[in-house]
Amino acid sequence: MSTCIEASGPATRAKKPLVRRTAPDRSQRIRHIVQLIFVALNGWLGLQFLVWVRYFEHGGQGLYLPRPAGVEGWLPIAGLMNSKYLFTTGHIPLIHPAAMFLFLAFVATSLLLKKAFCSWLCPVGTLSEYLAIVGRRVFGRNLRLPGWVDVPFRGLKYLLVAFFGFFIAAMSAEALAGFMATPYGLLADVKMLNFFRDISLTAAIVIALLMLGSMLLQNFWCRYLCPYGALLGLVSLFSPVKIRRDADACIDCAKCAKACPAGLAVDKLVQIRSVECTACMECIASCPAENALQFALPPRKASTIPARWTRRALGPLAVASLIAYLFLGFVLFARATNHWQTTMPREVYLHLVPHANQLTHPGM
Repeated sequence: MSTCIEASGPATRAKKPLVRRTAPDRSQRIRHIVQLIFVALNGWLGLQFLVWVRYFEHGGQGLYLPRPAGVEGWLPIAGLMNSKYLFTTGHIPLIHPAAMFLFLAFVATSLLLKKAFCSWLCPVGTLSEYLAIVGRRVFGRNLRLPGWVDVPFRGLKYLLVAFFGFFIAAMSAEALAGFMATPYGLLADVKMLNFFRDISLTAAIVIALLMLGSMLLQNFWCRYLCPYGALLGLVSLFSPVKIRRDADACIDCAKCAKACPAGLAVDKLVQIRSVECTACMECIASCPAENALQFALPPRKASTIPARWTRRALGPLAVASLIAYLFLGFVLFARATNHWQTTMPREVYLHLVPHANQLTHPGM
C-alpha cells in the first residue's frame, strides 16, 4: 500500500556529475546500536518478568523481583483498548496503563518520524532484518514478489488492524474496563509468556515458517502480516518528516531503490509518502551523492537552495535522540504521576498466576 507521487523530470535525463559525500554515512551504525539496546532492554524485562511469574507459580517462594511494567509493550491490543478508554472517559486505566503509555509513545514516534518504531525499536523488526541477512548468505539473495502478488498480500495486515479496530471501536468504556478487570485481561501478559514457554507443535511450526519466510522475503512478517505496523503506517502518513530527493543532486544511479527494504521507487520520487517507509535510512546510506537524499522537513518555500534544505534535515543522531526523548518522556511521565504499574494485591496474583493457562477469553 504505497503512494507514488511527484515523479521528477523526464524519464531520460543527461548524466550529471557526481558530487560525493564529504563525510561517511553513520545512519546504519547508529540505528543498529539503538536496535541492540532495545533488544537488550526487552531481554532484561523478559527475564525479570519470568522470575516474577515463577515466584507466584511457586506459591510466593523463591527469588522475587518486582513486576516490570515495560513488558506491557508487548500488549498492543491492550494499549489500543486503554487508549480508547482514556480518550472516551478522560481517566487513565488502572490495569495495564503502561501498555497504553508505550502504545501512545510509539504512535507519537510514527506521527513525527514516519514508521521509525518498526526499523529502530521493534525487536521483531530487528529479528526480521537479521533473518533477511542470514537468508542472503544462505540463499544468495532475498526474493521480491511481483507487484500483482505483493500488493494484495500487503493488504492482509490492514484487514487484521481493521478487524481489531472494529471490535474495539464497538466496545463502550465500561466494557473496556470490564474486560481488563477479568482474570484473562489482568493476566494477558502472563498468558503471552506462557504461550512461548509451553509452545505447541503447531505454533512452533508456524513460527518456524514465518522465520523461513523472513529469510526468503525481507521483512516478511512486517510487510504482510503485522497489524501493529499497519496501524503505525497509517499514522505515519501525517508525519511532516519524510525521505526527500533533490532531483538536481541525484545522479540517477538507483542505488537507493535497490537498498530500500520496502522496495519503494525512491529514485523516481521527490518525497516518499508511502505507509511502507520505516525511516530506516538505508536509501540515504546507499546514496553516493551529496545531499541527494535526506530525511527532512518540507523545504522552505522562500528558497530551494540545497544548503537551506540541509538545515531542515534530520541526521541519524537527531532521529535517535527524538526517539529516546519520546520514549523516555512517556515512561517518565507515567512513573511521575504513578500511572505506570498495575496495582493489584499480592493475593490476587498468588491465586491467578498458577492457573493462568486455564483462563479463557471472556467472550469464548
